[in-house]
Amino acid sequence: MSYLTEFFKIVSDETRLRIVILLAQGDLYVCQISGILNLSQPKVSKHLSKLRDLNYVVDERKEKYILYSLNLKDDVIKKLVQNIAENIEHYPVLSEDRKHLADKQIHLSQCKTKLPG
Repeated sequence: MSYLTEFFKIVSDETRLRIVILLAQGDLYVCQISGILNLSQPKVSKHLSKLRDLNYVVDERKEKYILYSLNLKDDVIKKLVQNIAENIEHYPVLSEDRKHLADKQIHLSQCKTKLPG
């Protein structure tokens, strides 16, 4: 139960909730998340660090970039996140994030150089 309580506590911050829902749709680099959310990379990195410290996301270095992915081990939390992601039209901010995610120009423009792979 403490895992669930801790999860709700961490995603009570809107930015972290937005990041979790974005990552539920696929792995992203910090520069991409920054572009989608229209937030500075240091601010996004700070939120990702909190999520990583609690093991909700994992990171993998690809050249000089860091790729983030969700690491939800609890089935209840996975289903909650999946349910939100599938019903995103009920959440205007999250719905807008999904539109930005689909627009490659917006989030790739935040990356200073070409991404690996």
